[in-house]
Amino acid sequence: MTTALLIAAGFMAGLGVILGIVLALASKKLAVEEDPRIDAVEEMLPHANCGACGYPGCRPFAEAVVRGKEPPSKCTVSSAEGVADIASFLGVDAGSSEKRVARLACAGGKNVARFKASYQGHPSCRAAVATGGGGKACSWGCLGLADCEVSCTFDAIHMNEQGLPVVDEDKCVACNDCVLACPLDLFALHPVSHKLFVACKSLAEGEQALAECEVACTGCARCAADAPGGLISMRNNLAVVDYDKNQLATRFPIERCPTGAIVWLDNKKIHKGAAAKKIIRKEPLPILSEN
Repeated sequence: MTTALLIAAGFMAGLGVILGIVLALASKKLAVEEDPRIDAVEEMLPHANCGACGYPGCRPFAEAVVRGKEPPSKCTVSSAEGVADIASFLGVDAGSSEKRVARLACAGGKNVARFKASYQGHPSCRAAVATGGGGKACSWGCLGLADCEVSCTFDAIHMNEQGLPVVDEDKCVACNDCVLACPLDLFALHPVSHKLFVACKSLAEGEQALAECEVACTGCARCAADAPGGLISMRNNLAVVDYDKNQLATRFPIERCPTGAIVWLDNKKIHKGAAAKKIIRKEPLPILSEN
């Protein structure tokens, strides 16, 4: 019995040695030399590993740039000088990439949107959604518990006095963290050329939507009627902009919106149409059960 075990052990050891030699020879035979410029470009990148470029980290992006698959400018975290340095080092055109920013499809702060209950649990939007929805009357509306602000590693999101996140477009690098953090999918990344924007995701019908939030889209379809070439359509009581037709966009479709749910974003300012109700209230609306 002992002899058999020794033979088996010797056989396995010998097999291991043989396989090791084969793997060592194969690694040398099949080895692919890595371009040393990849290390240099990676070092010149900001090491944010944020994914804004579409790659899982700075190293894969550096590889893509060196191989000519991506322009240096696709790194939205790098400064203009940093992008120029990489382009000069590689002897390539820096390229141009339109800036993208995170946008919130909700304008329902505490002064215009109602709550049906006061949430007292862990201060997190995700926790609130998991334990009864957070108490907001509009089940599509921002809960204001700042998961997005906490997730933003670039300090580009801050909560305002009405409990809504505000994006600083100068700091936003479109890293996608807030998109992933929001349990209600209220954030999306948009090129800055997308100036026509629906700041609402409520699918409630007109009177119900208005009872829950004074700035909700009521599904009146006036913007769709005024927009050229099918730029805006109505889906489940909500206006939807077709950004494939963004070249048709003008401010005209926002003018008759009665709540200001569809806006025009220009020079980092939010413009509402002439028909939009003016909101001057600063204090929070009472909870519905307290009326």
